Amino acid sequence: MIFKSKPTYDWLVVGLGNPGLQYEQTRHNVGFMAVDMLAENLSFSFGKNKMDALIGETKIKDLKILVVKPQTYMNNSGSAVTKIARFYKIPIDRIIVIQDDISLDVGKLRMRRKGSDGGQKGMRDIIELFGNDNIMRIKIGVGAKPHPDYDLADWVLSRFKDDEKENLHSALKKSNLALKEIFARGIDSAMNKYNN
Repeated sequence: MIFKSKPTYDWLVVGLGNPGLQYEQTRHNVGFMAVDMLAENLSFSFGKNKMDALIGETKIKDLKILVVKPQTYMNNSGSAVTKIARFYKIPIDRIIVIQDDISLDVGKLRMRRKGSDGGQKGMRDIIELFGNDNIMRIKIGVGAKPHPDYDLADWVLSRFKDDEKENLHSALKKSNLALKEIFARGIDSAMNKYNN
């Protein structure tokens, strides 16, 4: 995506999840949890549903940052993200997606500058609608299914157990620190510091 005019914002941060009370605090919603923590830490709020997303904005030093929570349900996340990126003229290399990852233990963080969706359907939709996988992402571990026969949808829509919550909280905090590191020094520096 190439724009001739200057973008309205320096960065677009997308937290992936599903809207609705029944999905709050589920494994699939760690992207929402991460940007909610960012909003709390930086004292901004998410406004009304606009362009299929709840949208907030903040500043870190001289950078203007747009933070969004798509409201389209996970598998259709790309619709909101592409609309917002086009409307605000934010290029693809200035988008960071925060998502869940079942291949990582709870509390683990993994960043990528680009690549396949890894089976995460929200990320898959974003990549398909942009026609490009050159999208930075912060993956937050939610743990693998307890056994192979366990239904994947049931697993990612389950809530964290009490003994997982401390590690989850640590990962959410690290995701916020990783974002600030990307803004300040780039994703390579963030990967060196926070990939674990």
